[in-house]
Amino acid sequence: MTLTMTGMIEAVAAAFAAGAVNSVSGGGTLISFPVLLGLGIPSIVANATSTVALWPGVLGAMWGYRSELRGARSWAILLVFPCLAGGILGAYLLLKTPPRDFDIIAPFLVLAATLLFMGHGLISRLMKTSSHHEKLDETPGADPLRVTAYVLFQFGVSVYGGYFGAGIGILMLASLGIMGLRNIHRMNGLKSWGAFCTNGVAVLIFSLARLIDWPLGLAMALGSIAGGYAGARMARHVGQQVVRRIIIGVGFAATISLLIRRP
Repeated sequence: MTLTMTGMIEAVAAAFAAGAVNSVSGGGTLISFPVLLGLGIPSIVANATSTVALWPGVLGAMWGYRSELRGARSWAILLVFPCLAGGILGAYLLLKTPPRDFDIIAPFLVLAATLLFMGHGLISRLMKTSSHHEKLDETPGADPLRVTAYVLFQFGVSVYGGYFGAGIGILMLASLGIMGLRNIHRMNGLKSWGAFCTNGVAVLIFSLARLIDWPLGLAMALGSIAGGYAGARMARHVGQQVVRRIIIGVGFAATISLLIRRP
């Protein structure tokens, strides 16, 4: 369908806000997707177009966090396979599974991730992740069981992300926290890289399935890039505790939004 100029402006503004939220914590889909539905876009097309629109936004976020990503090459490499494989499977499931089924479980996944993120400090201590493990911010470490568990969890997160994606950033941040990372800005940079891989393959699949409203998606993509960069710059100039509170707030807001939209 063809949107009016006012509708296009609303969609681009929503993409800017979603890109900024994604760069700080994740959950931007909860801004862009409802706006597209409100503009009369069919739900499946809105989901696919929202994915396309927000995907480039993580490039702006990664550029904003570029200084924090230096020295995190091992983490970035570790994320590639589970994110690509999970994104492919999630996008395939979207094509084959009624979205109504996923709507039932999504709010509980986001809520669990938010609570996990809130308590990851305690969980890390219970897992004997103490202050002398500072190098965990540089490398995933040598514990094969721990790394395998992280890769499997990230694969599941990416399946979720390829299917719908609301709260994927919160899930990634929770898992990175449990693995021992403490620099919230580095965690956000790695989260953006993971989202880039996951949503990139989903975009390819949605394109082949012709689910995307390309004129709208490309216009929104420009907004999400600007929003992603603006959000990353803002996050780097505020305290880490402030960013953590924003992440937790977005998590609970995402849960409420998804519960309201449940069938």
